[in-house]
Amino acid sequence: MKYIRKGEEPEEFTNWKNLENDDWKPSWDDNFQAPQKPVVHQALLREQGYICCYCGMRITRETSHIEHLKPRSIYPDLALDYTNLMASCQGESEEPPPQPVHCGHKKYDWYDEHLMVSPLYPNCQDFFRYLGSGDIEPTDESDKQAAAETTIDKLGLDIPKLTRMRREAIVGILLAIEGLTNEEIQLLFQAFEQPDANGRYTPFFAAIAYTLKQYFIS
Repeated sequence: MKYIRKGEEPEEFTNWKNLENDDWKPSWDDNFQAPQKPVVHQALLREQGYICCYCGMRITRETSHIEHLKPRSIYPDLALDYTNLMASCQGESEEPPPQPVHCGHKKYDWYDEHLMVSPLYPNCQDFFRYLGSGDIEPTDESDKQAAAETTIDKLGLDIPKLTRMRREAIVGILLAIEGLTNEEIQLLFQAFEQPDANGRYTPFFAAIAYTLKQYFIS
C-alpha cells in the first residue's frame, strides 16, 4: 500500500455538484455519469500514479473502478466527497468481478476506522512487511498488527495472485540492482519514489521499497 496524497477535485466535478437546486440534486446512483464520472476517474488515476489504491498493481480506466474508502451504503453523505474516492483495481464493468475478488470489490461495504489501514494515512506502508516470496504480513509493531491483519484479510491482499505478482516485482528489482553500489541503489530507490515521465508509479512500489530499505538502504 502506498500513501495517496489527495489533491483538489476536478473543477468539472465541483461545478456539477454546485448545480444543485430545489428541483435537482447530484446523486451517485441517479445522475453521476458522463462526462463527470470519467473525469473524476481519470483524476484519481493520475493522483495515484496509475496503481491500485490498495494492492499497488498497474491500473487503467478499464481495469479499475471508483472506490469509496468509507462505503456509500453506510456513509451516504460521502458518496460524492472527493476525499473519500480512490481508484481500485478490478473494473467497474466487470460484473461479477473476476475471480479471485480482491481490493475494493472484496472490501465492498466494510469499513472500521480502527482496523482499516487507509492509503490516505501517510504512514500506511509501516503497517506491512513483505517477504522475498511475495507474501505480505503485518509489521512486528504490536500497535499496528491488528489493523494490518484485518486489512490484509478484508482486501484479500494475501491471495496467491497478488503474492505471485509481488514476488515477480521483488525478483525484478533484485536482478536490476545486481552489481550496483550502495550509492547507485540509493539513487535507484529515489527514482522509484517518483512517477515516471508518463506520471506512473512502479507497480507494487511498497513491496519494492520495503525490500530495498530492509536489505540495501540504511
